[in-house]
Amino acid sequence: MPSRNRDLHGNVPDKSGVALLLIDVINDLEFDDGQALLEQARPMAAALSRLKSRAKKEGIPAIYVNDNFGRWQSDLQKLLGHCLEDEVRGREIVQQLHPDEDDYFVLKPKHSGFFSTTLDTLLDYLQVHTVILTGVATNICVLFTANDAYMRDLRLVVPSDCVAANDAEVHAHALEQMRMVLKADVRTSLEIVLSELSVKTPSHKEDADGGE
Repeated sequence: MPSRNRDLHGNVPDKSGVALLLIDVINDLEFDDGQALLEQARPMAAALSRLKSRAKKEGIPAIYVNDNFGRWQSDLQKLLGHCLEDEVRGREIVQQLHPDEDDYFVLKPKHSGFFSTTLDTLLDYLQVHTVILTGVATNICVLFTANDAYMRDLRLVVPSDCVAANDAEVHAHALEQMRMVLKADVRTSLEIVLSELSVKTPSHKEDADGGE
């Protein structure tokens, strides 16, 4: 059996209590309502780019959790190539948020980042207790991933300015659901102190057992 890697990529620690998940940001947006989502995603991409830079400085790994768009032969490079080289609607977003060499990548077939993927294994390996969920769409893939993270007793942070949906009202409603039901921290990225997230807190199950 090979010895345990002390450092998976040279720049990213192989142990971190916190992980930044970027959900479906490698996206051509070539679908119905894609233009509406693009309008909402523009400010999101700028805020998320800044958050990712801050996370890197704190030693927080970035994990791209991305749909395969029904193409089972796709991989990260094919998806990137399509979004960056072809004249697609989502090109400007991908240009701002493309992965660095030391980022992780998980390909998902459905809405949740956990469904039939290696995300569980990766988070266990990193010993993650807190996930920062970002990306699109707030009311679909972000929400489904948040539900599954909550059921795994992971602490949830969903910065409201780093997620987007094609409708501002739908976006706000999904955030409120995650705040109320999933106990997510939905403050803006500027309000969240990343260094404080490394401190492990009781799980939501323990909170529930103790009452509110």
